[in-house]
Amino acid sequence: MTDRGEGRIEQGTLLFHRVNLALFIAGFITFSTLYDFQPLLPVLVADFNVTPAFGSLALSVATGALAVTLPVSGSISDALGRRPMMMIAVVVTSLLALASALCRSLELLIVLRLVQGAVLAGVPAVAMAYLNEELAPGAVGRAMGLYIAGNAIGGMTGRILTAWIADYLPWRGAIGCIGGLSLALALLFILLIPASRHFRSTPFRLLPLSRSLVGHLARPQLLCLFAVSFTGMGAFVTLYNYVTFRLLAPPYLMSQSQVALIFVSYALGAFGSGMMGGLVERFGRRAALLGSLLVMASGGCLTLLAPAAAIIAGIALFTLGFFGAHTVASTWVGFLATSSRAQASSLYLFAYYLGSSISGTGGGFFWSSWGWPGVILLVLTLICAALAATLLLAKLSRPAGSS
Repeated sequence: MTDRGEGRIEQGTLLFHRVNLALFIAGFITFSTLYDFQPLLPVLVADFNVTPAFGSLALSVATGALAVTLPVSGSISDALGRRPMMMIAVVVTSLLALASALCRSLELLIVLRLVQGAVLAGVPAVAMAYLNEELAPGAVGRAMGLYIAGNAIGGMTGRILTAWIADYLPWRGAIGCIGGLSLALALLFILLIPASRHFRSTPFRLLPLSRSLVGHLARPQLLCLFAVSFTGMGAFVTLYNYVTFRLLAPPYLMSQSQVALIFVSYALGAFGSGMMGGLVERFGRRAALLGSLLVMASGGCLTLLAPAAAIIAGIALFTLGFFGAHTVASTWVGFLATSSRAQASSLYLFAYYLGSSISGTGGGFFWSSWGWPGVILLVLTLICAALAATLLLAKLSRPAGSS
């Protein structure tokens, strides 16, 4: 196939492959720099002599800022442009990662991470808008899948690579390596990403944006899904934030490199996401979502056992359930939103990252007070809330045949 004049980019062309590689890189940079501090939380706590809850702010403020900025990032890009906004985001987040490696106080690090989270909102929603505008309809699905793969691989690699390097260098050196790699990839992204040919600039108007957002928030069914997003992601990040503290401490005394291998469970999660389409068709959205949440709860309970093998198996099972739940819930949002679907998805992601920030830090108090059983108590409480929201959603959806 070939590109046809001013037409959209067709699958199989050189431009199509450039777009795919560029947005894969953008997703990789976004989530590697967002989550690179997660495996280092115990190191930060020891280095700065702070509580686990305070140390967790190095991650939580970034995801919180991302959450707050996401609902408006798409509208800002309507005025600024998709390509320039993504270019600014990937370069600035890389520079902020390098600056973070120079921090000598946790307070300054938290400020930089806050800014970094806000900047990163310039990629997720904007990348999807760019694909829908520039690619032919038949090419969007494949490109979107590769972009999401970049997100997952970036998040996994950022965590694992940082932890591995931290076994040989101080944490600042590990973060500096991630920042340097991200900056090199950001320059490659700028070279690869084709200029927008179908973007039409529109002024940023807050009032229409506010009206549509309020309209989504007035729908009980969507609120249920936002609750599932908030509680599910809160449980997920809480477990991963504090399992590193457990495995680095006696009796396990694992190295950073060994603990980092738990993030390979993300590959299992991606496999679970791929299965969800068939399960939804066979059993329905409600059953698939409830089943995924119960798998999460089972995995969380399994980590209460003492053997390291049981903990690892529990984490893998928990991750499989989470990715399944996230896949079903996020697609259910698109099914229920009859207008302004991008904004509905942004609200879902807002709840997703807000849950990560609040519970991810709150879990530190449970860890400090009651150890791992306290963390799992919080995780199971959040999962129970997600189950309740799912049951309410099913009840509300039944008359419309949406479950």
